[in-house]
Amino acid sequence: MPADFELQLSFMAAYPIEIGPAGIGTARNIEAARLACRLTQWQLAARCTALGRPMTNIAVSRTERGRRRCDVDDLVAIAGALGVSPSALLPQWTAHGAASQTFNRIQGALLG
Repeated sequence: MPADFELQLSFMAAYPIEIGPAGIGTARNIEAARLACRLTQWQLAARCTALGRPMTNIAVSRTERGRRRCDVDDLVAIAGALGVSPSALLPQWTAHGAASQTFNRIQGALLG
């Protein structure tokens, strides 16, 4: 393994990547969608696990609070468990940057 690669790995371990505005917006949208479905974090985690993506209620809580990154596999499983498309959980983009979806937009996506 090249020395510069080892240095890069040690740097990555020492400085975790912060969750940016899109990740925070997605976390808020996940929570809003879960609440619109009247699910607990435990129930959402159980649904994700049943869909083949093992998840605990602690993982859901940390994701919603922006303390845990939501990767693509998590996003797809959470969306499936909530009955929405993954894009429904992503923040809406405006000319001025990311903006969180409103409760009504999420509720509309859930209720069709």
